[in-house]
Amino acid sequence: VQLQAFGGGLVQAGGSLRLSCTASGRTLSRSGAGWFRRAPGKEREFVATITWDGGSTRYADSVKRRFTISRDNAKNTVHLQMNSLKSEDTAVYYCASVVGLGASMKENEYVYWGQGTLVTVSS
Repeated sequence: VQLQAFGGGLVQAGGSLRLSCTASGRTLSRSGAGWFRRAPGKEREFVATITWDGGSTRYADSVKRRFTISRDNAKNTVHLQMNSLKSEDTAVYYCASVVGLGASMKENEYVYWGQGTLVTVSS
């Protein structure tokens, strides 16, 4: 099972980016999924999570009302729409999936991880 995250890049503060995550070797459509990030010099932290059917989502307080997680199970893809980006959002963003159907904010419940995509927000 491989997850691949893409869509990162360089953006000015206040701008937007959309990250995507696809899976090979296994479908994402029957798994909860999430996004995490690791900022320079910091531990990896939770960003957002979504249930297998998209019916429920949860966000870190730092990204609420700015980021939106969604999924397209027909395309085996999970997205993270990031708006009103701030310099403190600069990080490597990782997508991940759990074995079950639910969403989770706990890193240790995620089994499959993508390689990460770098988001750099310039102030």
